[in-house]
Amino acid sequence: MTRHDALESANSAYDRSLLGALKSIDANISTASGGLSLEMPYTMFEFFELTASGQVFFRVATSDGLVELGSADFPQPTTPPPLGVPVFYDAVYFGEPVRLAAYERELERTPAGSTARRVMIQVGESTQSREVFSARFVRSAALRDLLVLLLMLGGTTAALLAALRPLSRLAQEVEERAPDDLNRISQENLPAEIRPLVEAVNRQMARTQELVSLQRQFLDDASHQLRTHLTTLQMQVDYARREQDAGLVQDALAALEAEIASATRSAQQLLALGRSDTVPVEAAFFDSGELLREVALQWLPTARRKRIDLGIQPEEGAPVAVGDRHLLREAFANLVANAVAYTPDGGTVTLLSGSDAQGWWLAVEDNGPGLDAEDRARLGQRFQRGSGARPGGFGLGLAIARSIAQRHGGELRLRDRAPSSGLHAEIWWPRDRRADTARTTGDTHEASRPGTPT
Repeated sequence: MTRHDALESANSAYDRSLLGALKSIDANISTASGGLSLEMPYTMFEFFELTASGQVFFRVATSDGLVELGSADFPQPTTPPPLGVPVFYDAVYFGEPVRLAAYERELERTPAGSTARRVMIQVGESTQSREVFSARFVRSAALRDLLVLLLMLGGTTAALLAALRPLSRLAQEVEERAPDDLNRISQENLPAEIRPLVEAVNRQMARTQELVSLQRQFLDDASHQLRTHLTTLQMQVDYARREQDAGLVQDALAALEAEIASATRSAQQLLALGRSDTVPVEAAFFDSGELLREVALQWLPTARRKRIDLGIQPEEGAPVAVGDRHLLREAFANLVANAVAYTPDGGTVTLLSGSDAQGWWLAVEDNGPGLDAEDRARLGQRFQRGSGARPGGFGLGLAIARSIAQRHGGELRLRDRAPSSGLHAEIWWPRDRRADTARTTGDTHEASRPGTPT
């Protein structure tokens, strides 16, 4: 770019000098004597050579070439110049590169010896001086640009080092942390541009710390629960080995079978709880009425043994909801299991589903003893059981339901059944507006469409 600018500047300056010489010659052309004459003082011609810093050539000739003044065999332009417009071009004259200017105009009269009424004026000079000037200009400009570039690189490097020093210090601080250190990163002496990043990292570390704490608590509680089952099983096996009476051995085996079933359900709930915390939520359209029927059929044998009236009450119309059907079924089944377990013989359990402007819900109502305010506030936490809990439970059912509801952005709601006694347990989660729009416009995958309720 520097060389291009230098050449453009040099050519522009030298071309103006040529144009001045061209106009001076043109002004001194005369046909008053009948022929073609050029009345130019020799000192002016020397001045042209001094201005050009090199040898200057000129030629004045009629358009038919019969009358000619100046240097013979002057290189002609590749195309005839427009009348009254000077043109510039490069050529070689006597083996030397030259720069030329040509200009053609009308004569006042036809000179003697020619029939042409036009005259062409050409002025040329050697390009040696302008090449020397251009090379010197390019060299000085390149040195200047190189110096500026080095200064810019040095200044930019210094500025970057100064700006990135806090970031390097921050990286070193994080690198030196212990693997289990999830405390907040200090934002003192940090540039304002880095603070949003550090704040985001701190929020992520807080979430990670909370998740690690939950996992640690889960492992502690799960190990305690499983150790209790294994210890009980070992004691029952030891008792059965020592006992000689066949009837008592059968009783021990029955107790062993019951404890194995209890341990199996405990392990299943622990796995469900761990899955509800970690498995990704895959939301899709599903038929909430069909989900009610599936869960009702699952617990119908248990309800019949207790003579419980187990029924469903789905939303009228097309009970379509959006959520992870597998996880929601797992959560809802735990609510139904609690309702069937704590409802007295001959009672009533109703499974409901519905929606409102804000979201969807799955609920279970029973006419059992219900829960007091203290129990409602405490239940839903892991391994927490109500004051009137029956033997054999683990305090995980409501925890699973709450975890899955929260994974959907919703909540677990426990309240007294109105107007009669009992409990209303509900899983509520908000609507996905994009899913509603997709369903309204029909932009859904066929595999995600629910079947027609029966």
